[in-house]
Amino acid sequence: MLIVLCALVALGGCERRADAPAAGPFDGDRALSYARMVMEFGPRVPGSEAHRKTADWIVAQMRQRADTLVEQRWTHRTARGDTLPLRNILARYRPQARERILYVTHWDSRPVSDEASDPAQRTQPVPGANDGASGIGLFIALGDVLKKTPPAMGVDLLFVDGEDYGDFGPPRVDVLIGSEYFAAHLPSADYQPLFGVLWDMIGDADLQIYQEQNSVEKAPEVVTRVWQAAADLGYVNYFRPQVKNDIIDDHIPLLEKGLRVVDVIDYDYPYHHTPQDTIDKISARSLKIVGDVAWKVLQ
Repeated sequence: MLIVLCALVALGGCERRADAPAAGPFDGDRALSYARMVMEFGPRVPGSEAHRKTADWIVAQMRQRADTLVEQRWTHRTARGDTLPLRNILARYRPQARERILYVTHWDSRPVSDEASDPAQRTQPVPGANDGASGIGLFIALGDVLKKTPPAMGVDLLFVDGEDYGDFGPPRVDVLIGSEYFAAHLPSADYQPLFGVLWDMIGDADLQIYQEQNSVEKAPEVVTRVWQAAADLGYVNYFRPQVKNDIIDDHIPLLEKGLRVVDVIDYDYPYHHTPQDTIDKISARSLKIVGDVAWKVLQ
């Protein structure tokens, strides 16, 4: 009977449900466990002890997984005259390969919860589970896969710092600091990846990722590549093929530098820049879905 039913429903019934995670090497549970470890350090506000410990931990994790690891360290002076010790972390696979793909995520968290509904909470730091830790978890779990199955071309996993510190404006003040620094200090003078993807806020348990306006305008072929990969995996319920938001994010300085980097972001996250951006708001299922797409895009 089972054989007959499967034959009859080759049109759909015994196939994988369109919203079910695909079989593949990426482990969403492991990605969530890495995000949970990050959260144990506390808010990753630049200049804090939690910020330093998190960076050290990311470096230790990626040294175990990548072929080469590069740290960019510098001191940023804010508009108010404060100094921030910042670190970009670049984990490289096949570093000698000329053809490369760049993946970007930010690892810091915001010092104030300016979107909190309760005014009394707006001076609190954002815990940054989805807004930061989800991307860290994604990249370290992706590093597990890349170590076991080396990529056909060069892959760079870039953790940028200082994305969420100041005011997104306009004008932008003390934000996107790490991506601006990377754009001004590329790994080599001729560094030009085939394309890049920024992965930001990708762990929301209620995952809904729409295409971002700047990405569609400046690198439409990369947007098509990512959303086609999601469609091929049956993830059209999560990667929506419609443009919805015009977002200032870490892809902007890279696009301005001439790198074709697009933003994959679940911007309609209800806990964005609030104290409620905690680990219970993200899921292994969502991380698995995004991780599957990130892996397929590399193929």
